[in-house]
Amino acid sequence: MNRSDPFELTVPMNATDHILGTAHAAVSVVEYGDFECPNCKQAAPAVKMLLEHFKGRVRVAFRNFPLEEVHPHALGAAEAAECAGAQDRFWPMHDLLFDNQPHLKLPQLRGYADRLQIDMARYDLEIEDHVYLQRVREHMQSGRDSGVRGTPTFFV
Repeated sequence: MNRSDPFELTVPMNATDHILGTAHAAVSVVEYGDFECPNCKQAAPAVKMLLEHFKGRVRVAFRNFPLEEVHPHALGAAEAAECAGAQDRFWPMHDLLFDNQPHLKLPQLRGYADRLQIDMARYDLEIEDHVYLQRVREHMQSGRDSGVRGTPTFFV
């Protein structure tokens, strides 16, 4: 792998990623996204159409790349999504966050978690302790290492 190539995925899709689609798909797509980014919200339906149209032949992973300097609630949304993901609810939270993009403050994020019927005591503790902040930062670093500068960025 030529790490000097600014647009080469440096961390391959792996078991820690949030993946939709079959494990043995011929095509893998990794998206670096930001839940507060309007372009990412616009891309989400296209990603779902891709999965439906090429069912069984493509899989998609989402990695967090919150652009904190322009989206003040993106990091909190990423942490909430990871928290939901730890309880097998990443993709439903992903969809709720994009559906409610103008409303991503902490109390609203907690409401979405409650709506998904995840363990709220666990959610509260993990959010308060920033349990998934390191994971989000690792996503961001892998994105930067791969040449990501904005969202959404896709690697095929």
